Amino acid sequence: MPGERPWGQNVTLSPGWNKVRSAAVAAARDSWVWAPLLGAAGLQVGNWDRKVSTWARRETPLFGSAEHAATWSDTLRSTAAVADAVTILFTPDGDDRSQWAWNKLKGYAIDVAAASAAIGTTRLLKTAVGRTRPSGVDNESFPSGHVSTAAAYDRLAARNLDDIDMRPGVRRALDYGLNAVTFGTAWARIEAAAHYPSDTLFSIALGNFSANFFKNAFMGSAAGERQSVAVLPTPGGFTLSWQLRW
Repeated sequence: MPGERPWGQNVTLSPGWNKVRSAAVAAARDSWVWAPLLGAAGLQVGNWDRKVSTWARRETPLFGSAEHAATWSDTLRSTAAVADAVTILFTPDGDDRSQWAWNKLKGYAIDVAAASAAIGTTRLLKTAVGRTRPSGVDNESFPSGHVSTAAAYDRLAARNLDDIDMRPGVRRALDYGLNAVTFGTAWARIEAAAHYPSDTLFSIALGNFSANFFKNAFMGSAAGERQSVAVLPTPGGFTLSWQLRW
């Protein structure tokens, strides 16, 4: 739109400690981070983590076979990365066309750094935890690289959509589509016997945290801080507050 601030113009590599700290706090408060973590913890009760995994890889209700599930997980992960790149192309350009490519490149570099951080953390945790996959082929079940990658790119794409002028209904539909890609990747990895449900839920949290943190800290925008949770002390107890910005 004419007169809009060009997307990527305010990218910075030195946001300062206060900005980094506030970005981390805001990312941790996002419901796409704490809710999957709570879900992963809840699955440990009654051994539901393994029960759901056993049922999914036996019945393969969505993808039909472990082989098809594995193929779909690759496709959906790539779809998430493409979605991020496509949304960048439609972000505001501003009036100075000479800076278009440079601004897009800076912004895309932040997105790639966010996804790379999620992927790198996933690899470190795989080595440190050493959880055996449901299929038993190796000890790299926790967390899921496919899911953390897809979750990171899908959230990055959703954050890019926040900067694009569009009808609310269209924005919601695109958000739902991106969420479906994340959950589809997660369920595909479960049906493929590559991960337990808790592995994928943790990976969703990891990918979303990394995406939100890098956007908040280095893009100079708080557009994606749409949800937050806080626990406030009150006489005789506490209050749980959830805020959602429309």
